Amino acid sequence: MTSELVTDRHLCRKAMIYIRQSTANQVVTNQESLRLQYALRQRASDLGWDDANIEVVDVDLGLSGSTLSHREGFKDVIARVTLGEVGIILSYEVTRLARNCTDWYPLLDLCGFRQCLIGDRDGIYDTRA
Repeated sequence: MTSELVTDRHLCRKAMIYIRQSTANQVVTNQESLRLQYALRQRASDLGWDDANIEVVDVDLGLSGSTLSHREGFKDVIARVTLGEVGIILSYEVTRLARNCTDWYPLLDLCGFRQCLIGDRDGIYDTRA
């Protein structure tokens, strides 16, 4: 599956797959969710990213999304978007990226400014549009 939003400008940068479940119990008991989230690696490949340019960020497994302060993986993704290293952030649902507007709107602004796409199982989004 390809998208007309994905350009060479995006493909020369990283595809970051952000994986998270809110509690340690969910990590253990909800294996289907984990399987679907890790499957986003294939989605990135289908969109045109080389395997070497696909990175899975799963260090926030078992951490609530209610606050950004302890989500080291998410902070790393934001830093790398800021540096212009990321062409797309993929998450099973975009709601897994941020649980409140305080985190969500700056992410959208940053992605638009750095021309980084956001994607989930339902679509690819260009926040500049």
